[in-house]
Amino acid sequence: MSKLFSKEEINEAAKAINEGKLVSFPTETVYGLGADATNPEAVKKVYAAKGRPSDNPLIVHVADQAGVEKFANIDEQSKALMDKFWPGPLTIILPIKPNALAPVVTGGLNTAAFRNPDNAATIKLIQEAGVPLVGPSANTSGKPSPTKPEHVMHDLDGKIAGVLDDGETKIGVESTVLDMSGKIPSILRPGAITVDDLKEILPEVQTDHHQVGKDEVPKAPGMKYKHYAPNAQVYIVEDSEWPEVGQWIAKHANQIVGVMTTDATFRNNKLDSYDNIRYMSLGDGPESASHRLFDELRTFDQNLLINVIFSQKFDRIGIGEAYMNRLQKSAGNTYFSDIN
Repeated sequence: MSKLFSKEEINEAAKAINEGKLVSFPTETVYGLGADATNPEAVKKVYAAKGRPSDNPLIVHVADQAGVEKFANIDEQSKALMDKFWPGPLTIILPIKPNALAPVVTGGLNTAAFRNPDNAATIKLIQEAGVPLVGPSANTSGKPSPTKPEHVMHDLDGKIAGVLDDGETKIGVESTVLDMSGKIPSILRPGAITVDDLKEILPEVQTDHHQVGKDEVPKAPGMKYKHYAPNAQVYIVEDSEWPEVGQWIAKHANQIVGVMTTDATFRNNKLDSYDNIRYMSLGDGPESASHRLFDELRTFDQNLLINVIFSQKFDRIGIGEAYMNRLQKSAGNTYFSDIN
């Protein structure tokens, strides 16, 4: 059995980290699976616990900017980004110093991803342990990321020392990943820090949409392998398609169907008139939808009768870009128009 560490037990959680054990920690985005980033054997346990491919690099979590200087070269633009957005949901990929981190952390690359999370309990954990923490999402690889301690316990109970409990996370989707190791700054994974936010410091920033090849090592998590997928097949629904969705649901009255929309979309399309719907509200727009997405996909997983989930599409504006990135991966880029 894994332990739920209270915030009064951070010393005990830090001791477990120093002993080479795994401890899940809270951030403002999702819960991470922590191990001593300077201990290769401990890091290998992260891959084993998650069932994670070994060429999927890990993010190194630090307590402050100084925690990066030992490992990486920080240019002026990167420092300006840290000054503005740290602590916060921005991960920065930087060139690392020779032999500063083990290949098991970097995927064998000469770069590494660093983040200073905006969570006081985790900052204290890193300080007490005295080492940076690797921290992929604390879930079974490929499944929806954990936004609550109980999500971590569901997936990893008995596989890790414990979970530092700080309740539900604030944002609900993982950090923005920004690659500062090339000629042009590039967003490899969208998050709560948007393109417009970054353009204040990086006018030339771009979004990297290239597909990672089969034999290519990705620079950041979430670029190569299927992610965030519940047991049921997810279909993305355009605003204009909800009447057709209703017709499909009516024709499949003997099938329990999951539906995720804003309250207004659910109400305006009279979806409450179908008895075979199990509804999860996405609130009033992309921000609340991003916060709730993973939790609701996990809730649907608990209903073994549901094998189809219809979820609302949003415009890729602001955090809507991060929401759609995660939803498309959950759905395997499958839309209602693709349904048989």
